[in-house]
Amino acid sequence: MLSAGLLGMVSCHETTSPGDSVLEHVDPFIGTDFHGHTFPGATTPYGLVQLSPDTRTMGWDACAGYHYSDSSILGFSHTHLSGTGIGDYGDVLFMPFNGDVALESGTAEDPDSGYRSRFNRASEVASPGYYTVELTDDNITAELTATTRTGIHRYTFAEPGDAGILIDLTHTIHGHQNPKHEIRIINDREIQGLKVTSGWAKNHIVYFAARFSEPFVPEIYMGDQCVKDIKNLTGKDLRVKLLFKNEKVDEVIAKVAISPVGYEGAARNLEAEAGSWDFDIYREAAESTWKAALSSIAITTDNAADKRTFYTALYHSMIFPGINSDVDGQYRSMKQEVVSSDHLNYTVFSLWDTHRALHPLFTIIKPDYNQELIRSLLRKYDEGGILPMWELASNYTGTMIGSHAVSVIVDAYMKGHRNFDTEKALEAIVHSVKYDTVKEISYPSEQDWGNLMPRAKLYEEKYGFIPSDLEHSSVSKALEFAYNYWAIATMAEDMGEAEIAEEFFEKSKRYSIYFDEETGFMRGKRLDGTWDEPFHPKYSSHWKTPYVEGNAWQWTWYVPHDVDGYIDLFGGKEAFATKLDSLFTTSSDILGEDASADITGLIGQYAHGNEPSHHIAYLFNTVDRPWRTQEIVSQILTEFYSDQPDGLVGNEDCGQMSAWYILNSMGFYPICPGDTRYSIGRPSFDQVEIELPGDNTFTIVAENLDPANPYVSEVFLNGEKLTEPYIDHSSIEQGGTLKFVMGAEKKVFWKE
Repeated sequence: MLSAGLLGMVSCHETTSPGDSVLEHVDPFIGTDFHGHTFPGATTPYGLVQLSPDTRTMGWDACAGYHYSDSSILGFSHTHLSGTGIGDYGDVLFMPFNGDVALESGTAEDPDSGYRSRFNRASEVASPGYYTVELTDDNITAELTATTRTGIHRYTFAEPGDAGILIDLTHTIHGHQNPKHEIRIINDREIQGLKVTSGWAKNHIVYFAARFSEPFVPEIYMGDQCVKDIKNLTGKDLRVKLLFKNEKVDEVIAKVAISPVGYEGAARNLEAEAGSWDFDIYREAAESTWKAALSSIAITTDNAADKRTFYTALYHSMIFPGINSDVDGQYRSMKQEVVSSDHLNYTVFSLWDTHRALHPLFTIIKPDYNQELIRSLLRKYDEGGILPMWELASNYTGTMIGSHAVSVIVDAYMKGHRNFDTEKALEAIVHSVKYDTVKEISYPSEQDWGNLMPRAKLYEEKYGFIPSDLEHSSVSKALEFAYNYWAIATMAEDMGEAEIAEEFFEKSKRYSIYFDEETGFMRGKRLDGTWDEPFHPKYSSHWKTPYVEGNAWQWTWYVPHDVDGYIDLFGGKEAFATKLDSLFTTSSDILGEDASADITGLIGQYAHGNEPSHHIAYLFNTVDRPWRTQEIVSQILTEFYSDQPDGLVGNEDCGQMSAWYILNSMGFYPICPGDTRYSIGRPSFDQVEIELPGDNTFTIVAENLDPANPYVSEVFLNGEKLTEPYIDHSSIEQGGTLKFVMGAEKKVFWKE
């Protein structure tokens, strides 16, 4: 976390919006330091545009284009990912300048070697829908806001004359290839362009249409050569300088709409969303939209820092998945064809992460939106032949493991949220885990996660398990497959499809193949039936061992769908509880020269910075040790989240880390999405009011909430004492009151 000497630097980051507003409790700089990989710029809830400063493009901590430790800004681009572990986007970079400007960005060590600029940290302010900073090299104040599909820039030049804006289409996060650029000069106030990037998303297409408040003279460059007397240019390595020749110009407004479809789409988006030249109108509209979205949960606490942490988490949970279609309904399909739909198309499905807490949170506060996302996933199934694992800009990236569109669909279905074609959904989830289907999908390269999945499915089908000597990450893949199979079986059973249910319930039990009774760990098993050797449970090699982004300690607990059956493998609750407790008390040493960088936020070997650990603390409830759940959850909430720039202990992962905080601070968490129950933890606030669809309210009250009373003594739902450590989703959805009575003693609160 930040040192005491730096704490004073972040006071300027509180929103400047007047009045007692929820926006005052959001700080978009949270997560921009350490490895949070968030961005501080302007966006709207689930918008196509994320207009934000870029301070670096290379290295793991450049995934969102910005890192709080940097001291210079390259410019402001219109698309950014939030909290991912791989970088992409950073499209259509704008950089204002005075006088002459270089065509290259320069280096952080020597900003004067390029167009990047130092900036005044004290001037940097971010709030929902707004960002501003002073670029000190040319004395320019930049302000950014956004609509759904349009970025709005306001540049104020302290020294009028020789003002300009550089548009760099070569700029991209993580240095991906740009096989095609286009520039079109429409007139002296309008410019359009195209950027095609081949990176994490192998075919990422962005058209833009920009309009300026002042007339400009364009200079188009291909490489370092100025191209004379050409208004439309197609090629590579394109940049354009827009020179505002009026010496009295001290302010320029730029409105930039983007489209995944084409020039006409970008122009329509611009006309539909950006008719005014009043920057403050757009800022106020963005803030109003955010205020409405963030007001869905009201917390009562005297702790201002906790308020900032909570509402910033809620803000981060409302960025992705984001809209990826034009105002007229056109979008780019998974076959890279332009199609149209009456329903919105969405992108950035970080499903390996977000199925655990973000989508369950949506089922509570935004069930209609969650069902929109499922309809979008089902269209992607129709278009591409399989549900995506990690969809990005209408591309199958094949990233990570498991088939967690399955989890999202089943969780919604089992909670009664069925505003989608359920027959097609069942077909899609079954189809998407079959080897014969998976093998036909062309993933980007032999090194990508997804390209290994068909082989893992083949081995499982052929041998009944995934041999560790034939397949990397064998244990992790097998455990996630088992959970996916359980989810499919659960939905199939509810729909009366007995044969499907029987097949997948049987497959869901295969986790037991990997359990080594002697060591008490999930272990890789070789084709000949012997355990993988050498074995050390603290050893990690990112994904080249039987465990992806972790080790045996962290992955041994991933049987969310059959905890009781897993307890039996250990020999009962006592043995299970003892082993589980040792996870949190053993040393935090991680062995291996190529240990995964994702292993952060350690309590013993528990790693909160990565998703496979996120449910583990709640397993203590299943063995009648709820006080350990409460102790560990409290430690995570207080040690691994804060209201500072380094306030996230690992990658934000498109809302998952934040959704974990939101649910746990309210006092419950879903161990197993698809099971409609939430396991009881402990509350962090005196009161929480969740505004539900249908004008219902679910209220959470904590009596005697005080450091002297760290444990849950009793829990009442609508006046009735809980007799198990769970509440069902239906109880929340119907509205009512969940009351925690806190105390000083460790109790099995549902039995005593």
